[in-house]
Amino acid sequence: MTGQQMNDKPDEPKPSRHIYGPRPVGALLPALVRPAFRKRAPATAPVLADWEAIVGPALAATTTPRKLFSGTLAIACAGPVAMELQHLSEELMARINGHLGRVAVTRLRFIQDVPLPLPVAPPPRPQATVAARRAVESLPEGPLRDALEALGRVVLTSPPG
Repeated sequence: MTGQQMNDKPDEPKPSRHIYGPRPVGALLPALVRPAFRKRAPATAPVLADWEAIVGPALAATTTPRKLFSGTLAIACAGPVAMELQHLSEELMARINGHLGRVAVTRLRFIQDVPLPLPVAPPPRPQATVAARRAVESLPEGPLRDALEALGRVVLTSPPG
């Protein structure tokens, strides 16, 4: 008997090896997706996609969900917002779990991150500047007139909606 024949046990099925032939796609997937899932778990995807709908536009502007792991959702936020979020944590968890349709988040962890960039206002259009100036021509010069002209430029420059 050779050494290989002595090690073979009749009870155990031999694993199928695909040395030269095609391999099933399922055998390749774990190695391919493991690095991506280490960075961001698949359970985080629905929370990321619908974050503004879950928490509302005000909180979505200052927070970002980072990672959902073992029931803990890590949320990045600016420093002062973290305190407010701690007070709202029960409501936030209820909203998130309600949106997902299951209890996926049992704890929130807040990461104080650099402040999110503020949206940049588009530069005023020349016709908006002229229209705003015409609208306040009848007012006496002063800070009120200047403030109303600036407001008019912003209103006339911003897109409708």
